[in-house]
Amino acid sequence: MTVSLNVNGKQHTSPAAPETPLLYVLRNDVGINSAKYGCGEAMCGACTVLLDGKPIRSCVYPASKAADGKITTLEGLGNPERLHVLQKAFIEEQAAQCGYCSSGMIMSAKSLLERIPNPTVPQIQEALIGHLCRCGTHTRIVKAIQRAAKELQA
Repeated sequence: MTVSLNVNGKQHTSPAAPETPLLYVLRNDVGINSAKYGCGEAMCGACTVLLDGKPIRSCVYPASKAADGKITTLEGLGNPERLHVLQKAFIEEQAAQCGYCSSGMIMSAKSLLERIPNPTVPQIQEALIGHLCRCGTHTRIVKAIQRAAKELQA
């Protein structure tokens, strides 16, 4: 059996079983490196991607459930030559140290900024609940999201 997915605007087909976690298909069959395996239980946020603009934990989300939607990963936001405003803000605010959690946080932040263009600190914190960062850069992450919000409104 195969699973067909729209990832970052391109169609991909995987030989994976329908119940295979989306994360495995993204990493092993599509070649996406930004979504990370952290806990495997949807508790850390490292695997977060957007499905039709909403953050999901791809480590527990069956690939077949994503077949009718549009999946966006960090690679779909920008690239080294043309960074997305959130990627740029994370760099400018030095919000990433090891970088393991950054992709998931940026994807959740993107969804937040599309829903709430000028979020308050509590709204940012709420959007990031369940995203774990062992480096302790949470304050910088919040500043990066605030910076990106301002730049998007300019």
